[in-house]
Amino acid sequence: MTRIGVLALQGDVREHLAALQACDVDAVPVRRVGELNAVDGVVIPGGESTTMSRLLDVFDLYDPLSARLHDGLPAYGSCAGMIMLASRILDTRPDAKHLDALDITVRRNAFGRQTESFETDLDFTGITDRPGAEPLRAVFIRAPWVEEAGEGVEVLARIPSGPEQGRIVAVRGGRAGNVVATSFHPEVTGDHRVHQYFVDIVQGREQQ
Repeated sequence: MTRIGVLALQGDVREHLAALQACDVDAVPVRRVGELNAVDGVVIPGGESTTMSRLLDVFDLYDPLSARLHDGLPAYGSCAGMIMLASRILDTRPDAKHLDALDITVRRNAFGRQTESFETDLDFTGITDRPGAEPLRAVFIRAPWVEEAGEGVEVLARIPSGPEQGRIVAVRGGRAGNVVATSFHPEVTGDHRVHQYFVDIVQGREQQ
């Protein structure tokens, strides 16, 4: 059975594990190098990106995770996970580390503070463009957005309306085209389509 790990240092770990289990894969927490080496893909959850970067060092996981990503390990990051996977981060601490797995520039807390959290329906390439598919309900909590996407990065979703219309909130790229990131938190809605999309990538059923 496909085994997908959720980086379990901080953030929405249980919610991602439950969503992955609903997609019929072996979902396991990852806190040690041995656990990382045993997975076919990894999810980096929402949380606080600067804390997460520090904990990667504390648990001696930064270098092993970076190496596996650069060797082609499929990855999905939500909210803070998007920030961690990015190549360039705006509005962050100078000592914060990132994994440089996606050629994107991300702005932290771009949509505002916790009190400015919101929900909206999105069109998501590869999910809502399938026959009979409904829009994807997306929850944004102190969310980043993608300020700039590199040439090899596919934009999967944008904010559809309002003052932030057109802002990029979901992307796919990486060296093997198997790294996905979203600004929003699909793990909290009960809609498992984003997780299934990532599972299909890990299993080689979703081609870029």
